[in-house]
Amino acid sequence: MKELHLALIGGPQYDGLLELLPAFEKQTGYRLHVDVRLPHVELNERMAKDLGTENGQYDMISTHTKYCPSQAEHLRPLDELVDADELTDFVPRVLELCRFATGADQTHEKLMQLPRNFDARILFYRADLIAAPQTWDEAATQMVKHKRDGFYGFAFPGRHSGLFGTFYELLGMAGGDLFDAHLNPIFNSEAGEWALNFLYRVHTVDRVTPPDLIENWYYDEISGRFRDGDVLMVGDFPGFYGLYQKRETCKVFDQFDVAVYPAGPAGIRKSYAGGHSFAIPKAARDPEGGLALAKYLTSPEVQWHEASVGGHTPVRKSIFEKIKSTQSGRDAKRMAVLEETITHYAMVPPKFAKYPLIEDILWSGVQEAMTGKLTTKETLILMEKQVREVLT
Repeated sequence: MKELHLALIGGPQYDGLLELLPAFEKQTGYRLHVDVRLPHVELNERMAKDLGTENGQYDMISTHTKYCPSQAEHLRPLDELVDADELTDFVPRVLELCRFATGADQTHEKLMQLPRNFDARILFYRADLIAAPQTWDEAATQMVKHKRDGFYGFAFPGRHSGLFGTFYELLGMAGGDLFDAHLNPIFNSEAGEWALNFLYRVHTVDRVTPPDLIENWYYDEISGRFRDGDVLMVGDFPGFYGLYQKRETCKVFDQFDVAVYPAGPAGIRKSYAGGHSFAIPKAARDPEGGLALAKYLTSPEVQWHEASVGGHTPVRKSIFEKIKSTQSGRDAKRMAVLEETITHYAMVPPKFAKYPLIEDILWSGVQEAMTGKLTTKETLILMEKQVREVLT
């Protein structure tokens, strides 16, 4: 029997895909082995260890537009394996994120992955308690007003990529960015100070966040605890929305609503964004089979299932429009908010191989600032120094 060995992302946002694997097995005669299924951070760390070694002979892996460049030397370019007409239904901006230059040739970008979705956070809030805040200052006031024992004004991931992303959003909404066009760090700025001061304010001064935020709250907990009725407002990703649509997995089904993010002090709204995807390692034992699976998992049928059942943002134009045409009420509002966010506010990290190291430096520094272990200025100086050392 033909076999494919896979490394997949796991968690409530992503596990619905497992239900679709038997259909591929029935259609093709392949037997699929999910050798690795881990949350995003752990999966990225595992791939960093496995790819390029004897343990990295997966036929297909889950990856992400921001992490794929760090894996590129171990992945197969797909340009010669995927016909151009097979890509015409994909959103061009998402395909652009799936391309980047590799190796010695830094002038020609190659298609290194097939897109699964496009993630951009939007605001989920308790509409029975507040109206959607228009600025982060307004949001902070509401956080303080409504916090009480066991009910938090705000929650965000306390570590890793999720904490980096929260800082990145706030930095952008204050008018800043991570790098200039030449990859010089520019986050040590007034915008950077405002972003860190805001996180310090809500976590350490106003204490509207969970006291164990750093230790115990990550993406799954943020979504789950909001749906349990424990938080006033959070930023959440599309892939959790399937759980918001069911009363059995959303205790606040009748009390929540969605909105674009509040604006920062520069009058700007930004949302941490990127896309999950599938790639084929160079060491794949059956690259043709791995590619066939990747095409199936990004097909219109699977895109429709992931969008309609799981809530993912489809990256096929036809499916995005189909979803929009079938929804009403709050579900339709969410799609409109997502479309506005993706079109106007999506903030995507730059594509380069050392990016994961930069992310680690920044989220670790943000923790120091938000807990008051270092001042915001000390933190920014230290982070800039460490980032420059990595990029040298």
